[in-house]
This record gives sequence, C-alpha cells and structure tokens, in this order.
Amino acid sequence: MKLIACLLLATFVSLPALAQNAKKAKKAPKEDIKLTSEAVKTREVVYKTTPQGELKLHVFSPSGEVQAAVQRPCVVFFFGGGWKNGTFKQFVPQAEYLATRGIVAACADYRILNQHKTLPDKAVEDAKSAIRWVRGHAVELGIDPNKVIASGGSAGGHLAACTALVSAYDAESDDKSISAKPNAMVLFNPALNISTLYKERVTGEALMTLEMAEAITPNSFLSKDTPPAIIFFGTADKLKLGGDEYVKKARELGLRAEMWSAKDMPHGFFNREPWIQVTARKMDEFLASLGYLGGEPTLKAPEGVPSLDKE
Repeated sequence: MKLIACLLLATFVSLPALAQNAKKAKKAPKEDIKLTSEAVKTREVVYKTTPQGELKLHVFSPSGEVQAAVQRPCVVFFFGGGWKNGTFKQFVPQAEYLATRGIVAACADYRILNQHKTLPDKAVEDAKSAIRWVRGHAVELGIDPNKVIASGGSAGGHLAACTALVSAYDAESDDKSISAKPNAMVLFNPALNISTLYKERVTGEALMTLEMAEAITPNSFLSKDTPPAIIFFGTADKLKLGGDEYVKKARELGLRAEMWSAKDMPHGFFNREPWIQVTARKMDEFLASLGYLGGEPTLKAPEGVPSLDKE
C-alpha cells in the first residue's frame, strides 16, 4: 500500500507540491533560479488553437544577429504536474541556458485537467502538435528540422516520450506530412509505464480508461527507429521502475538510452539546486555528443555535490 501511495503522488501531484512532502527536497523551487547570466531573446507564439483556448510556445533564442544560413537545433520542453497542473515556467532556466549555448528553446503550453478540463489524450495530442509546429516553422525559427529535441519532466517527460513513440492521438488540424517524432529526447523522471500504473489502480478512472492508458504507454512502442535518449531519476522515485524498463528494452534493440540517477533523491529532484545545475550540465554533454552543441558546458559544476551515477 505504501508503494501505491508513493506512485499515486508521483503521478498526480504537481512537482512543487510533491517536493514539499519529500524529506530531502523540502523547499519549493525558486522562481528566480537562473543557470546563466547572459541575456537571450524571448517571444511567444500561438502554435495551436483548441476549443479550450490558444496554446503558446514561449521561445528563447540566442541573442545577437542570427545568420540566415545558420540552422540551430531546437528543444521543446513540456512541464510536469500529473497532466492536471503546471506551467511552462518550470523549464525556463534550462531553456535560457540552452539558448546561450546556441539552441533555440521553447517551453510549451498544453491542455491540463485543472485548467482546461481535459484528459491526458489531449495533452499527448498537443505535445505532438508542438513538435510539428516547430518543424513546420523551421525557416522562421532558424532551426534545423532534423535536430529537434523533445524534453520534459514527470508527466511532461511522458509527453516528450509520446511524441517519439505513440502513434495515437493526432490533432485533426495537424499537418500529418510533418513528423511529430523528435530526433532526440531529454527526459527528467518521466512516467513511462502508464498501463502498469493504471492496472495497479494508481492512475485512477478519473484521468483515463485502460484503453487510453495502453495507447499512451511509451514503453510499449519502442522500435529500431526510436531516437536516442538521456533519462534522469532519483533512486527514491518509484517511477524509476518504468525508466529501468525503458532502458532495458532500448538496449535490447541496440538503441542509445542513457540512465543517470541521483542516489536517494525523490521525484522532482532536478527542479532543485544544486541538482538543476548537475542535470543541466549532463544534458549539455549529451547534446554535444550528438553534435548539437560544441565545446564544454558553460555552466560550472557545483562544488561538493554528489555526482550522478550512470546505470
């Protein structure tokens, strides 16, 4: 029963609320956390109009003149909150940092239960729409449509994985000739085994049916063309079981899937200092290994902090 209770919290409660209840992450995330002192260009664009309202991408671009010939990588971040709560602001520090490194970063709005009265299928639909939108506007954004990264935390990590793996729930308004599959994934404690959580009566009937749970379970759909991924978990996070399952399946298929864990850390640990810096540096190194970034991370490693363990 204790296991079920922990999973229920990790799946449904917003990351800030969850962290307040965790022994080793008692403080709510600071809204003024910054990973860089450099200025970046910001703007908002509407990427989708739904019956529940407009959805925006909050875009962070490298400052200075961008040459037309330069096609930069692009990352789209999806916030966490159990498909019920949350805000794009969660990943603003990471987005600003990557913009200073030469990547166009976008933090996406998507439909959530408490604000839009919608279920996870609509969130999956919106995430796929966001990836298609940035690809379809590659020239306007100055990005390389073949270097699109999907990222997110918890439910947002689930959505990022769904853009790569789930074929269900495409918006009727989407241009299906544009792929919603990213070229790489950066996943922070993602929920990857949704059907298992449902069957254990963790997800609850209010959020989805078994049919929906099975349709949006990323772990069920890995294939040879699944893009490379880096995944972060705290070892005290019960959702890590789904991450372990993902990595096992990925490696059996010969895919690149890196798992980095923080000893004894709970769900949402990456939102807190100093782990936000530690995970951002590792994210930078992963993207550099793909050829999306050059040089060493400009973010300094915090001193006296336990390192992440590679599994």
